[in-house]
Amino acid sequence: MIKVGLIGYGYWGPNLARCFSEAPKAQLAAVHDRSPDALRKAGQRYPHAAMIGDLQELLSDPEIDAVAIATPVRTHYPLGLAALGAGKHVLIEKPMACTSQAARRLIDEADRRGRVLMVDHTFVYTGAVRKIRDLLAAGELGEIYYYDSTRVNLGLLQHDVNVVWDLAVHDLSILDFVLPEAPVAVSATAVSHVPGSPETMAFINLFFPGGALAHINVNWLAPVKVRQTMIGGSRKMILWDDLQPSEKVKVFDKGVTVLPRGEALYELLIGYRSGDMWAPQLSTAEALRIEVDHFLDCIEAGATPITDGHAGLRVLELLEAVTWSIHQRGRTIDLKLEREAS
Repeated sequence: MIKVGLIGYGYWGPNLARCFSEAPKAQLAAVHDRSPDALRKAGQRYPHAAMIGDLQELLSDPEIDAVAIATPVRTHYPLGLAALGAGKHVLIEKPMACTSQAARRLIDEADRRGRVLMVDHTFVYTGAVRKIRDLLAAGELGEIYYYDSTRVNLGLLQHDVNVVWDLAVHDLSILDFVLPEAPVAVSATAVSHVPGSPETMAFINLFFPGGALAHINVNWLAPVKVRQTMIGGSRKMILWDDLQPSEKVKVFDKGVTVLPRGEALYELLIGYRSGDMWAPQLSTAEALRIEVDHFLDCIEAGATPITDGHAGLRVLELLEAVTWSIHQRGRTIDLKLEREAS
């Protein structure tokens, strides 16, 4: 039985507490939060876990094998480093740190101590994203043309990160998982509509070596909540609507083909293909439960998680490049040059 300590019982912490408490291989042994009210709520829900106000008390407990960190982004690095230094395995919320330099330090510390370091890229563990990855890997879509995502809603405005670091991080982790190639350049623009607040909306473009383009639209000030992604290929196209209760992923046999001369429609050398649509069966298991179980399995087997520290670092490097582009009003950032410089 792997004993787990949870640091942070605010927005995401209760979800992690529930999943660890329900996992057959784990025991939720302790919860730490600086808020007495948060600890009171956690204690009512999990009376068998210790409610700890002193972080060092949790980290110094030799009975606790692993720590899950669900706190503001600015605290991820110091808390993760302290937990690894105490010999704990670590599951840390996204993004794993505020800088790529800090992320590398966490990776080095985990490697040095032989501990599992895993980043909470929850969407990677959803049935929809895993099915999309399988379809792309099998060549169902042919050559990938584009990834076009809209991830907008009204609120929840953050104070320590902007809309890119809050919402676009999901798409960056999904792209890192489903596409075989990493982007070579990025450009982005963003603006804040709330005085004193970080950027509330952003448009991001990522350029891939094979010619594919990814576009991400994120917004905290939209009148409706939209979680919709389209992926276009030379053979087929995918529509993923994460808010649909069923048939979240639909595959369309639609596209264009180049026509031989003489058969062109209206003198265009393009023909339009419209075939069937089908909705593949998706796993309905809760993504966070799958992620927690995977974390525990990796601890038992000494294995590398799917969303390990290096996956978290790749996403963080993209977040930094997006931020640099925003600060330079959309200038294209050559990621190859940035990687060589680092």
